[in-house]
Amino acid sequence: MMNRLVIDVGSWITKICILGSGVVLTEATCVALSDEVDGVVTIKAFGDTARALSGRAAQNTRIVNPVCEGDIVHTKLLGELLKHFLYKIEITPRKAKTTEIMFVIPCSATRELRDKYLEIAAECGVGRVYFTRTPFAAVLGHNVTLSDTAPVFCVDVGYGKTDISVFSLDGIILGFTANLGGGNIDVHIIDLLADNYGIRIGALTAEKLKNVVGSLYEDENKINVVIGRDAATGEPTQVAVNSSQLYDVIRLYVDKIIEYVRAVLSELPAEVASAVVNGGVYLSGGLSKMDGFAEYFAAGLEIKVNTCEEPALASVIGGCTVLSSPYLCSKAATVN
Repeated sequence: MMNRLVIDVGSWITKICILGSGVVLTEATCVALSDEVDGVVTIKAFGDTARALSGRAAQNTRIVNPVCEGDIVHTKLLGELLKHFLYKIEITPRKAKTTEIMFVIPCSATRELRDKYLEIAAECGVGRVYFTRTPFAAVLGHNVTLSDTAPVFCVDVGYGKTDISVFSLDGIILGFTANLGGGNIDVHIIDLLADNYGIRIGALTAEKLKNVVGSLYEDENKINVVIGRDAATGEPTQVAVNSSQLYDVIRLYVDKIIEYVRAVLSELPAEVASAVVNGGVYLSGGLSKMDGFAEYFAAGLEIKVNTCEEPALASVIGGCTVLSSPYLCSKAATVN
């Protein structure tokens, strides 16, 4: 029996969806390594287990993200990570031979990036590989019917990148990938707490803080107590952080994304611009589920914003829609 699945490898989270079964895995795109001993580096943990060691691991342990801003920076490590994930969802090396995988790749993915995925798939023993681009998959994850003649506008805001694209089934009209996403906000939150409150926190705490109290409602007042280390003494300490304290940090990066979106809109031919303004922008990606994000985006662009129930999973779910349809595969996928 042929196994068919879609994999969306993000800078922070990897999602896997099996055709007919739905999303079966969402885990950190992360590997924990030991320091080199006699020329050998050992993998200590994968995925969520590795991410949990961030900031808590022994001195001889390094936490590595093999994907950065949508690009594969450690091909071998990502190959080992995907082998682990496939085994976890019961795609054994024997089953891999009869497995088809569709990778969801950024809007501006190069031939070099596709070659890296092909190398990894071959290492995993996968039978056949397809590619589809994030905008096509994400909009299909909204249950939108695409056509050759009706252009749509998608903004997918991830951890390490943002894909901005106007396209139809006939192809991408205009689009690019910006190296900007939720990870930039996390870094700024770390700096904010160190500079203003004298407390040092790690990436996991910053991400949790963003997700728990982060909001683009100006009058929001959610509170979370953060535990870290005193920047001066190194002693454990804690501080209560509320939504208003993070508002300007979050707004700074969302405003930059809106700037990029405006630039794309300004370059569109008049007929295409009219169509996408009438249809609105389709939002996906993990950051877009933040409280107030859609409303802030709509106000900033002065156009309608379309959201879905699970924006972080839209692209991997939409990828399954592509993979299940020979017609959509012929239009929105590349077979290798």
